Amino acid sequence: MSVYSYSAATPAGKEVSLEDYKGKVLVIANTASQCGLTPQYGDLQKLYERYRDQGLVVLGFPCNQFGGQEPGSSEEAASFCQLNYGVSFPVFAKIDVNGEEEHPLFAYLKKEQPGTAESSDIQWNFTKFLVNRSGEVVARYEPREVPETMAGAIEQLL
Repeated sequence: MSVYSYSAATPAGKEVSLEDYKGKVLVIANTASQCGLTPQYGDLQKLYERYRDQGLVVLGFPCNQFGGQEPGSSEEAASFCQLNYGVSFPVFAKIDVNGEEEHPLFAYLKKEQPGTAESSDIQWNFTKFLVNRSGEVVARYEPREVPETMAGAIEQLL
């Protein structure tokens, strides 16, 4: 089993298989556009720009489960990222990352990298998972860890 076993919808509703990213290093993050951590969109974009030619792809998954900080539609979330942070990496449709309606991809990510809290649940917006070129989840970064802290680990995987 790997992340390639999963798919996710774009804001327009098209299903995309994560197998499309086979052979790439991935950063998968749950995001929100009205959060104190929202500037991490810009930080994730900088990482993407720095390493994309070497094989990094960032995948953003808007989520409204934390403080209602992603209240708009999936299209509005994607548009916000592009307009406010110049995001050019893929941003998918809104999903749940915890609970009964959690997206299967995030259930898998949490199983592979449960984190250090009592529960493996995502604690807040901008939890980031690092995936190697084989689709294995190799690290989890909690929301307050800025994306730049992943640079060394990304370089090792590239």
